[in-house]
Amino acid sequence: MRTTHKFRIPNVEQYKQKLLFWAQQFNEVVWLDSNDYHNQYSSYNAVLAVDAFTCIQTDYYNAFEKLKEYQSITKDWLFGYLTYDLKNAVERLESKNFDGLEFPDLFFFQPKKLFLIKNDEVEVQYLGAVDDEMEEDLKDIEALDVASETHASSPNNVKVKLRMHKDEYFEKVNAVLDHIHRGDIYEANFCQEFYAEDTEIHPLETYLKLDAISKPPFATFLRLNDKYLMSASPERYIKKEGLKITSQPIKGTAKRSQNPEEDLLLKEQLSKDEKERSENIMIVDLVRNDLAHTATKGSVVVEELCEVYTYPQVHQMVSTVTSQIAASTNPVDVIATTFPMGSMTGAPKISAMQIIEALEDTKRGLYSGAVGYFSPQGDFDFNVVIRSILYNAEKRYVSYSVGGAITAKSNPLNEYEECLVKAKAMREVLEN
Repeated sequence: MRTTHKFRIPNVEQYKQKLLFWAQQFNEVVWLDSNDYHNQYSSYNAVLAVDAFTCIQTDYYNAFEKLKEYQSITKDWLFGYLTYDLKNAVERLESKNFDGLEFPDLFFFQPKKLFLIKNDEVEVQYLGAVDDEMEEDLKDIEALDVASETHASSPNNVKVKLRMHKDEYFEKVNAVLDHIHRGDIYEANFCQEFYAEDTEIHPLETYLKLDAISKPPFATFLRLNDKYLMSASPERYIKKEGLKITSQPIKGTAKRSQNPEEDLLLKEQLSKDEKERSENIMIVDLVRNDLAHTATKGSVVVEELCEVYTYPQVHQMVSTVTSQIAASTNPVDVIATTFPMGSMTGAPKISAMQIIEALEDTKRGLYSGAVGYFSPQGDFDFNVVIRSILYNAEKRYVSYSVGGAITAKSNPLNEYEECLVKAKAMREVLEN
């Protein structure tokens, strides 16, 4: 049973910052922030879940069955993540690449303390009869002086290294192209890691810097004990609201320009770019096929095709695919039949995953996985973990990865330059 309290806040941005600083005392933290991107698919401005009452942590083996059981038993709010390597739970695949981060394959927790922000209203939900505790926490949050808490003056000065050098990247992209020309696949999302060893960073400060640069609609700060995710993701993986399922794959990226006329031209060029549109449409077809596994007959619809959205760092091409499910369909089954997301794999999905596993140097882990939540009603919302910094504080290991879709029309140099555009914000945050 949750104790609930609602109230209005005069300064939403300031309150969000206070909440985030207050949350640092807990070992389990999930912070989700839309950065005020309001559209028909939004549910909340921001959400904070902290302090595990119960949790599930497992490797990939039978992971979705375990999650289904946990979600069915608790019938409560659950927050957590799915790593890319859960692909091994849904297909006969494996992950044997180097893993410097060592995140568990799946983690979800039932939070004791939950804050849901919508417009200028906060809904606070505490598990159990904890009126006094809630009152004390709310006073502590209100009393926080964010300015004195901020360490913005201290630079990270991280020396970022490449796991894969430029020439090797070209060789591997050409190997993907050989597979495409042979007809093994149509498209593959090929990724590379940038990393730093024996390094300390301040996770919250790093997240705030990254968020300030990017202002993405699916920003995430996640902590699981000594493991951290700082994400500036622009992409939704999948959402369930009632019986409606919504997936919004991104494929197609263009840089921004400070010159308004040039910036508009870059946006128009992206919207008409034949290669980028074909990338996007291939993944839309894959998503339609994935959603069809749980959709009621004839309910899969493409609501947006190749729409260009603008963010502070880049222009992105986004499509929106929806479906309806039967009331008897388990929410975890919708995720299991669509995971991993098509935008991070390729088409056909299984062949693409086998090829990229063989060519990539690093186990993806939480990168290109998903972070999100289940509601007590069985609704859910998950992002795609891209444009993200991952940190294992105990191992002093920092990592971020970037990738791009390789198709028959791909040019290795252009793909490499697109990776650098995507990596710019993370590099800037870590090196300055």
